[in-house]
Amino acid sequence: MHLNLSQQMKMSQQMKLAPRMIQSMEILQLPLLALQERIEQELSENVVLEQSTADSDDDHSSDNGQELDRNGEPRNEVDQRELVAGSEENNASDFERLVEISQDWPEDNYTSGSKPSGNRIDDALDRQHDMMANAESRPQTLHEYLIDQFHYFDGPPQVRAFGEYLIYNLDSNGRLQSSLPEMAQVYGGEVTLEQAEEALRLVQQLDPPGVGARNVAECLLLQITPTTPLRTILVTLLTSHWDDLIENRLPQIARKTGYSIDDIKAAKEQLRTLNPFPGRGFQDVPLQRVTPDLSVEMDENGKYVVRLIDEYIPQLRISRRYLRMLESNPDAETKEFIRRKVESARWLIESIEQRYNTLKRVAQAIVDHQIDFLENGPEHIAPLKMQQIADVVGVHVTTVSRAVDGKHIATPRGIFPLKRFFGGGTTTAEGDEVAWDIVRLKLKEIVDEEDKSQPLSDDALVEELAKHGYQLARRTVTKYRKAMSIPSSRQRKEF
Repeated sequence: MHLNLSQQMKMSQQMKLAPRMIQSMEILQLPLLALQERIEQELSENVVLEQSTADSDDDHSSDNGQELDRNGEPRNEVDQRELVAGSEENNASDFERLVEISQDWPEDNYTSGSKPSGNRIDDALDRQHDMMANAESRPQTLHEYLIDQFHYFDGPPQVRAFGEYLIYNLDSNGRLQSSLPEMAQVYGGEVTLEQAEEALRLVQQLDPPGVGARNVAECLLLQITPTTPLRTILVTLLTSHWDDLIENRLPQIARKTGYSIDDIKAAKEQLRTLNPFPGRGFQDVPLQRVTPDLSVEMDENGKYVVRLIDEYIPQLRISRRYLRMLESNPDAETKEFIRRKVESARWLIESIEQRYNTLKRVAQAIVDHQIDFLENGPEHIAPLKMQQIADVVGVHVTTVSRAVDGKHIATPRGIFPLKRFFGGGTTTAEGDEVAWDIVRLKLKEIVDEEDKSQPLSDDALVEELAKHGYQLARRTVTKYRKAMSIPSSRQRKEF
């Protein structure tokens, strides 16, 4: 084997993101509450970073008249620069600049570095105990509720043990997650199939009615009592004609059973009074509170203006205490520690400022494009792509995507996610651009106004939409109909 050593020159392109650019993109993508948590975490981890208060910043200016920004730092060209991928800054000069700034800042008390007194600790513990005492107790789960009832049943130990196993393997709807033979096999050889059936019968006697069912039809069947109206017809439909009932094939059911259409329709209405999801009443679903990041207001000139909602975000600054420590010529290790913490704090502060700037510009561009939406309602939304906003703002489309991700805006029409204002569209017969949301609203309107005795097929819906100027393919209409949970024409038919 012949080895050859040589030197070659090669040109290649690589994209490298500076650490501050990466942090800026992460901060930009955070919604308001997540940003608040991130700031609280940084405040607890970085001793140099502190929260500005009204006591420490009575006026947003220093003693020498130099204007300070929202973070308590003097405004200058360095603070106003934008973060650019690949840019390198002289951190040492920035660090020395911060030392010089500390000389201009007035003396004040530093609550962030003070140790709380014993009384303050006791008060905090008392408040914590009160909060725990007044906290809402955890609601009883479905499995706990069923187990409490199941303990009152008598039976062989194998049946009781497997019954508890079945209860703990019910899904959130209260139904079995797999077939009974499979569950018995997974459970082990200690229970026979007959014992498993007996255990299931016991579970199906528990409250709420319908738990322990293997499918929806059995769930509804378990809820039928001897006093239920049309009991005989209901049992027949659920046991022998469930598929026909789902597909609304009422004439076929009538031919097979001999029941009249009116009796089948009455039984179908009676089924609507039963609960196909008996376990959902035990789900503790917390309400999702939406905190908007921005709001839209009309100024005196009648123009919609975007305003940032930042009262939940504390104003940050670099602690003057640690900057004064640098003036006392500390040892090299202490100086390097403070330098790294100051650098980290400045990166966070500037990333937050950049987030505010980018988010406001993006939101304002969206609002300017969707004025008809704000004035006339969602049915007047205009087609909009993120690339259009990126071109207006002068940023990359991925920056727009990060800016709108998880963000909400309070408008005169209500609170909407920023992504709500984006969407494609189609062209009408007159050549106008129309958003897909408007087409979907028109589709729902046509279905609501149709003759339910002769509902429109998907081909007929295509023709009706064409009469209103919307030229769509049949597969597109079918896709939107299913996405809007609109049944097929057979299922919409009323007899």
